[in-house]
Amino acid sequence: MAQIPLVIANAAEAITKTKAAVALLKALNAYNDIVKVANSRKIRAGKGKLRNRRHRQRRGPLVVYNEDNGIVRAFRNLPGVELVNVRRLNLLQLAPGAHLGRFIIWTQGAFELLDSLFGTYKKSSSLKKNYDLPTHIISNPDVTRIINSDEIQSVCRAAGTKHQKRSIAQKKNPLRNTGVMLRLNPYSKVVKRAEILGKTKKTAKKAHIATSEKFLETLRTD
Repeated sequence: MAQIPLVIANAAEAITKTKAAVALLKALNAYNDIVKVANSRKIRAGKGKLRNRRHRQRRGPLVVYNEDNGIVRAFRNLPGVELVNVRRLNLLQLAPGAHLGRFIIWTQGAFELLDSLFGTYKKSSSLKKNYDLPTHIISNPDVTRIINSDEIQSVCRAAGTKHQKRSIAQKKNPLRNTGVMLRLNPYSKVVKRAEILGKTKKTAKKAHIATSEKFLETLRTD
């Protein structure tokens, strides 16, 4: 490929045979992408095989045309190649999977029609109603350079002390940790104190009974 974007003559829109389309791609040194797509064709894993999606493969070039004089019929059987009219550009085709940089082949008529479709800077579209090309809010997109400039840093407050917060707090078992239990249920302190007092009273009562029985046994032996 000599240049990017790749723009070919309008005569390519009149191609009707797949053999001629392959010859055109080979002349443009773009047929290696078709071979790559054909070699990547594999059987899909999982139940997608039962849902009319048996095979999966990579994406190939996108051909954008202005008039369909047979170009769709010529390119439609090439693996991975997609075709779209310039008036119906699809973002899912231009950037599949939200990844920019797809290889696109434009015909001359389609490429020249872009200005009329989407307009240029301070010039509205002539083929669409109430459409203006989106423009940047700021003229300098280098935000890091703007933030670190002397003009911005001179009016910014100085950075304070850094307080590093633990990203993941340690989880403690409230049944084993008294502090956590008191945060969840403050009344648990009263219940626990009552249990301790009850155990103390039981222990004292058992000791008193044991002492009494020992005293009575001593009296009987005497």
